[in-house]
Amino acid sequence: MSPPLAKPTTTSIFFPSKPPPPLYTFLLLTALCLLGFFYALHHPQNPKTTLQHTSTLFLSYASNSTISSYLHSLTLHPHLAGTEPSLDTVNYVVSHFKNLKLETHKKEYQVLLSYPVKSSLSAHFSNGSVVNFNMNEFVDSSESEKIVAPYHAYSPSGTVHAKVAFVNYGREVDYNTLAVLGVNVSGCVVLVRKGQGLSRGGVVKIAESKGALAVLLYTEEGRVSGGVERGTVMRGVGDPLSPGWAGVEGGERLGLEDSEVHERFPKIPSMPLSFGNADVILGSLGGRTVPPEWRDSGGRSRVLRVGPGPAKVNFTYQGEKKLVTVHNVFAVIKGLEEPDRYVILGNHRDAWTYGAVDPNSGTAALLDIARRYARLMQKGWNPRRTIILGSWDAEEFGMVGSTEWVEQNLVNLGAKAVAYLNVDCAVQGPGFFASATPQLDNLLIDVTKKVKDPEAEGATVYEKWAARNQVNAIQRLSGVDSDFAPFLQHAGIPSIDIYYGRDFPVYHTAFDSYGWVKKYADPQFHRHVAVAGIWGLLALHLADESILPFDYLSYVEQLQRHTVVLGKLLDRNVSLHPLITSIQGLASAAKEVEYEVKQLREHERRGDFIDLKLRALNDRLMLAERGFLDVEGLQGRRQWFKHLIYGPPSNYESKLDFFPGIADALSQSTSKSQQNRQAAIQHEIWRVGRAIERAAGALKGNLT
Repeated sequence: MSPPLAKPTTTSIFFPSKPPPPLYTFLLLTALCLLGFFYALHHPQNPKTTLQHTSTLFLSYASNSTISSYLHSLTLHPHLAGTEPSLDTVNYVVSHFKNLKLETHKKEYQVLLSYPVKSSLSAHFSNGSVVNFNMNEFVDSSESEKIVAPYHAYSPSGTVHAKVAFVNYGREVDYNTLAVLGVNVSGCVVLVRKGQGLSRGGVVKIAESKGALAVLLYTEEGRVSGGVERGTVMRGVGDPLSPGWAGVEGGERLGLEDSEVHERFPKIPSMPLSFGNADVILGSLGGRTVPPEWRDSGGRSRVLRVGPGPAKVNFTYQGEKKLVTVHNVFAVIKGLEEPDRYVILGNHRDAWTYGAVDPNSGTAALLDIARRYARLMQKGWNPRRTIILGSWDAEEFGMVGSTEWVEQNLVNLGAKAVAYLNVDCAVQGPGFFASATPQLDNLLIDVTKKVKDPEAEGATVYEKWAARNQVNAIQRLSGVDSDFAPFLQHAGIPSIDIYYGRDFPVYHTAFDSYGWVKKYADPQFHRHVAVAGIWGLLALHLADESILPFDYLSYVEQLQRHTVVLGKLLDRNVSLHPLITSIQGLASAAKEVEYEVKQLREHERRGDFIDLKLRALNDRLMLAERGFLDVEGLQGRRQWFKHLIYGPPSNYESKLDFFPGIADALSQSTSKSQQNRQAAIQHEIWRVGRAIERAAGALKGNLT
């Protein structure tokens, strides 16, 4: 028989009467931490559940009145890049980020911008009368001195006294039409209406090649009388004095007369004109009758004949190019698990005048996303990957601020950037529109299913979008019209651009004010809330999903459609075989990745330790887009544009808005012999094929 058990004494073992020694406490805490670690390791929280909860909270923090207040504060005064008033918006954004206790910093660059000194325009009619046009426009007389006069940035100074000729949209086809009519514009000032996708720089470049002495450019459409559309006519993007590298203080700069710099600027002066002033000149033209297809469909214009003359204009523009400091502002939310992987949200802050739509509707949305993220952080959230909120400067002059930053950080961005999410004009009017690189299409669709539509009660953005048959019409990012250009077309970073409204009538005018937004674009600011919701959720998914939500089978399908379109433009002797086989290789790699994703998700559900496998897969998904870059870039002194799938064609009237190198070969080889023409096109097809092979190789992750 065993001896009776003694009654345990609790004081000496479990509840000591005096504090345990420090070593005992240390060992106990260490053991508890290890137990917690191994429990978390083998019983991980479902990342999908966590992301769903975070997303729901993020959307619940929406506030249209808050966004409205941000926009009102940002647009109290005009804030043209490089001017003293622009510092107010710099300080406003910095203060906002800091007040939210976000890690905040600025990055400054010294760049060449262009400003007007004086301009004048008068029309001299055959009856001896003269009309002196008022070139300034403003909304409030108290603000008139703060608003920059209408001008074209980087236009050369000059004085011209010559007859006027109307050239419709200023396209090659328009000049060809005039030639058939026997009209020669050489030695004339050409009057051009903006439209048909031709940029200001494109209009001036073509006019220059036709022997025109100057360009007057007006916009027909608009509910606001007298608005004059400002803009840049520089060719290319970024600081013209530091092409390919950042314009940092004390860094290398080319001279203004350097041939590479000189080619960025037009050789003839140009000026924007109001519709009213243009109509006065149009009504005085003689010569041949305007072709029927050129007539203003709205019936408001008095254009009947194309000229030249008999009316003449006396046109003077004097401008100056100055080295100024521009300011990019950043808020950084560091990732807990992968701090060296970056999801970047960007919007430019500078404006030609008040910039309520362009760009500060986007800035207000960005500030609201920052506010919502800060509230999530107060609830204990931190992203898996680092989120960067970027406020760019000098976009209106040619994506200058963002380009300088990308050029300075090219290696780190190339190795670590997950995606770039751009919003420029967040709200221009009704209707949701989006552009993206194809591997992000499905993510974009999924996110729009979670955000309430601002225009249809009880519906999601996706449902309204699908009802308009626009879901399958996600556009691609081949243009050079916002800050996604350096990220995608130079650095090869997957990108998205979203906005509400196709366009708006007060674009780049002094009427782009808070009052106009409040009255026309978004009276209740519900569209702003929708954009902020979509934009912020896209970033949350990219930052927090354990496996990056990239779908390269979508890319394959898009490349196949591009190839079909291209095939219809080619001669029989040009082979598409390099494209077809490389796309098949990418399809094979994408299917292997899809299977791998399913396997890893199953391991993840079981709680297996797969962090290194996830990291390796995500790197391949992230880096595949870089494969589409070519170190030589596009031909014809356009080497800065490296992306061979999406980039701007050199011909403004190209039938292709993809495969820019092939598009250039198709356009530029018409004057060559048939054999040389085919060889040039075939070479570009091979280049694209090799780029797709590089992307497939990056996706597989194996060396050959």
